[in-house]
Amino acid sequence: MTDEQDKQPEEKPKRRRTRAKAGEGGEAPQRRARRTEAAAAEDEATAKDAPAAEAGGEAEAEAAAPQKPRRRRRTAKPKAEATEAEATAEAEPAEAVAEAEPEEAAEAEPAEAAEVEPPSEAAPARRRREREPGAAPPVVRAHARYVRSSARKARLVCEHIRGKSVEDARAILEFTPRAAARDWRKLLESAVANAEHNHELVGEDLQIREAYADEGPTLKRYRPRAMGRATRIRKRTAHLTIALTPQDGGAKEGSR
Repeated sequence: MTDEQDKQPEEKPKRRRTRAKAGEGGEAPQRRARRTEAAAAEDEATAKDAPAAEAGGEAEAEAAAPQKPRRRRRTAKPKAEATEAEATAEAEPAEAVAEAEPEEAAEAEPAEAAEVEPPSEAAPARRRREREPGAAPPVVRAHARYVRSSARKARLVCEHIRGKSVEDARAILEFTPRAAARDWRKLLESAVANAEHNHELVGEDLQIREAYADEGPTLKRYRPRAMGRATRIRKRTAHLTIALTPQDGGAKEGSR
C-alpha cells in the first residue's frame, strides 16, 4: 500500500476566488460604476467626433486630389448676327464685281453691235430634187406583209390605181367598196411619206409606177361538218407592194 501511495501524484489544492462583499469593504462596486460611467462617456465622445472626423477626412482627400479645369461653354451667337455677317461678307465682293461690270459692258457693247446680223428669212418650202440629165428617176417603194386578204382580192383593187397619180389614186381608193382598198390606201400614204422624208420629193408630183400583190402563207383552220367530218378552212394572206416615181420620168403603166 505504501508503494501505491507513493506512486500517485499529489493533488494540488484548488484556489477559491473570494468575492468582496458589498457590506465588508464597498470598494469593488464603486470601481465598477466608475468604469462603466467612464466607458459611456468615451462612447458618447467618439460618436460625436466620428462625423467630424469623416468630414475632415473627405475634405483632406478632395484637397489632395488634383482639381480638373472646368470647361467653359462657348456662347452661341444669335442667328440674326451670323446671317448679317455672312450677308455683308458676300455683298462686298458682289459690289466689287458690279462696279467692274459696267466698265466691261461699256467696252463690249460696240463689239456686240457690230456682230449682230439681220434675222434670217424663213426656210423655203420643200423644193424638187434636181436630177442629173440622163440619170434614171428615183423609185420609192413601200411594202405591207402578211395582210389578211387573199392576193386575188388585192389584185382586183391595185389594177385600178396602177399608173395613176397620187391624187387620183387617193380618190379611187377612197370610193372603192372593197375591204382591200383600206390596206392599199395605208400603203400608199406610207410610200408618199418615204419619198418626202428620205428622197426630198414632193408627194403631189409622184405617180404609181408599180402596184402588185403576192401570195403569203396560208393559215389552216378546221370546221366541223355532218357525219363527224371536218373540212379545212384556208385563211390566205398577201404581200402588197407599191413603187412611186416622179411623173415626168415614170412610165404611165407598170409592167404588172
